[in-house]
Amino acid sequence: MIKMKFRPLIFILTLTAIAFGAGVPSQGHSCPMMQQHQNHHAGVNERGDKAMGFSHEKSTHHFILLKNGGVIEVSANRVEDSESLGQIQMHLTHIAKAFAEGDFNLPMFIHDQTPPGVEVMKARKAAIHYQYEKFEQGARVRITTGDKQALAAIHDFLRFQIKDHQTGDSLKISDK
Repeated sequence: MIKMKFRPLIFILTLTAIAFGAGVPSQGHSCPMMQQHQNHHAGVNERGDKAMGFSHEKSTHHFILLKNGGVIEVSANRVEDSESLGQIQMHLTHIAKAFAEGDFNLPMFIHDQTPPGVEVMKARKAAIHYQYEKFEQGARVRITTGDKQALAAIHDFLRFQIKDHQTGDSLKISDK
């Protein structure tokens, strides 16, 4: 019966703790890991804008995992933004050619690290095909292979891109 006596007190203390934010950091204090993550993402965006030649704010990136590889797709957010469209198409033309040659310097610069899968993609470049395709609002690079090691590396690379660019794309292999 002692428990019943203290229930109102526990209830009042709980409400007080919630009202005054007990255990919740104030807005002026942030988690060091969260700050580090935010700084990294800001750096990815800044280096990406410089390296790609167009603003991440004026474009949308998508990375899609497919059974035989995947797709890197970028589109201008506004149809009438011909400047961004031209830069996107030029960038993805360059990416298709560079990746086919085993040159992954651009993603290594943008992400400030070697993305997962890159070393295998370099080593198995002869087993990977990169096809550039443009469309009305942007362009894409379709990456395909029949090689199991290369395929796993492509998927690792694209999953990393999804996470580091925070695109929200699925990390699962699409049935498309």
